[in-house]
Amino acid sequence: MKLREIYEILNNLSPFELQEKWDNSGLQIGSFEDEIKTIYVSLDLDKELIESLEENSLIITHHPLIFSGIKSLDFDTYPSNFIQTLIKKQISVISMHTNFDITHLNNYVAKEILGYDISYKDGFVAYMKVDTTFDELSKKIKKDFELSYLKAIKSKENIKILALCTGSGASMLSDIKADCYLTGDIKYHDAMLAKALNISMIDIEHFASEKFFGDILEKELKNLGIKAIISKSINPFDYM
Repeated sequence: MKLREIYEILNNLSPFELQEKWDNSGLQIGSFEDEIKTIYVSLDLDKELIESLEENSLIITHHPLIFSGIKSLDFDTYPSNFIQTLIKKQISVISMHTNFDITHLNNYVAKEILGYDISYKDGFVAYMKVDTTFDELSKKIKKDFELSYLKAIKSKENIKILALCTGSGASMLSDIKADCYLTGDIKYHDAMLAKALNISMIDIEHFASEKFFGDILEKELKNLGIKAIISKSINPFDYM
């Protein structure tokens, strides 16, 4: 298939126009006229993965390799060194980031991982009606996301409304209308704000909440008759 055909399929699946203004989803490297032999799917790109990819292939990532403006291509630095190898191997890159969060990732995590029905969505945040205690919810979150430890802010004991944003959504905390907010990358000042707003928070970790990207997209492509190779991304953190 030509890259253009695949791009249009992905755009119909999760429109790129839905991405946030600061995001850089879409075609990162390649030409729409490129002939694609093999399709790979991965949460991220790393050196080992790039070296393993076949030439004349396409890799669809969740996190964009090229995120902000690049002023020079110094092949001794990241991400220019990755870009050099990808171009040499004629590997195209398409990223589906915040657009995929809205159309697929939050829904999947809420329903398939947590087992809750979404009551309504507000942009990147999914809301669910639950009836549990904070302690019970914490145990469930640790188990469902396979977390080695749990970082949380306990502001309320009883949880009736649960909010979810996969990835890093703490910047939206002030607008959350829930008893407890699940997201990743919670920082110290986020915790202080949560206490002030009387909102409980549980850090579901960036990687742990988005590691399902490949599985979700692979199933969608399979339903469309397109075969893709899933590359299992590795959490960059070591827990001591």
